[in-house]
Amino acid sequence: MLLPINDDNPLEGITHAYVTWALIAVNIAVFVLLQQGYRAEIDVASAFGYGAIPAVVNHAAVLPVEYERLPAELTLVSYMFLHGGWLHLAGNMAFLWVFGDNVEDALGHARFLAFYLICGVAGGLAHSLAMPDSAAPLVGASAGISGLVGAYLMLHPNVRLWVLMFMRIPVRIPAIWPLGAWIAFQIWSLAASGDQDTAWWAHIGGLATGTVLVVFMRRKGVPLWVMTRDGTPEGNPPT
Repeated sequence: MLLPINDDNPLEGITHAYVTWALIAVNIAVFVLLQQGYRAEIDVASAFGYGAIPAVVNHAAVLPVEYERLPAELTLVSYMFLHGGWLHLAGNMAFLWVFGDNVEDALGHARFLAFYLICGVAGGLAHSLAMPDSAAPLVGASAGISGLVGAYLMLHPNVRLWVLMFMRIPVRIPAIWPLGAWIAFQIWSLAASGDQDTAWWAHIGGLATGTVLVVFMRRKGVPLWVMTRDGTPEGNPPT
């Protein structure tokens, strides 16, 4: 397992990643206040009330009235701010902290927020289409985070990342290797794993959406697939 902890990638178009910071703050606040994350057990009512339940989203089932909080369509947004535990939250926020600021830099504040939410909704829809009769609530920022991974790889494949290998060994390697390995793991898990506790389709849906959207949503003049440390595409001389 690889956990990103830092990247060598200064901001160029913005001074501060306000939206990234706000998303991290909201995720933590929701977990502590709404899900009562300070307790040993997560609030089940919150998971069912604000999580995206495929059978409900697809109008194949109806929630018990005591769990109803939002229209089913809106849970495709609200589920992104819920988590299944502290480790789930910490892992997603680590990815958001490392990669969010540079994607926000490439898109601008408003478009970055739209990008993140669209990736999350796309991941929720992909999961709901793949498991249309599931009554289990989908929770977590993973689809939005997957979109960030796809966008970051399109923008900065050669930026050096500090990652923890096996959660213990710090190494500094180009982004294309750990992020490529992460993507390969998602695809392999979707094809080979019988684990129904992880929403692999949500990850893949967010990843594919982010990879495509960054091409059209990035600010004018922001290049794709920058391979050299001076910011020029590989093979092109500096100008």
